[in-house]
Amino acid sequence: MRNIGLVATALVIGCFGFSQLSSVSAFGSYRSQLVTQFKLVDARVGCQYCHVDAGGGAPWNAFGQRVQNNLSGNIAKALYDSLADKADSDGDGYTDMLEVFAGSLPGNKDSAPLVAVKTLEVAFEKAGGLEQYKP
Repeated sequence: MRNIGLVATALVIGCFGFSQLSSVSAFGSYRSQLVTQFKLVDARVGCQYCHVDAGGGAPWNAFGQRVQNNLSGNIAKALYDSLADKADSDGDGYTDMLEVFAGSLPGNKDSAPLVAVKTLEVAFEKAGGLEQYKP
């Protein structure tokens, strides 16, 4: 009888775990696209590009809201368009495309590049400019 209880508990945990996994990975392809398209070295920070919480989910930060507004079914295009409009989503003085290039978070004002804007703009253009993020 004890084994049946353990099996039942394992089934409940297993089902809950699988349902959680499917909801967590529902937008995993979006995150994968972001990591690839933005050439992120540390993929663990991928969620923080669009979400307030490092684990993803609601709420979204200002850059994430911009991506959502540009989303028409094609995440690669939405990511590119969110950079192409040359906005500064978090208001820290650096455009989103410069923040992505520098490795800081475009939706978090506390995460800004450590290089002057003009210096970063020159390096960005030398590296290929916005075209390097084109899908």
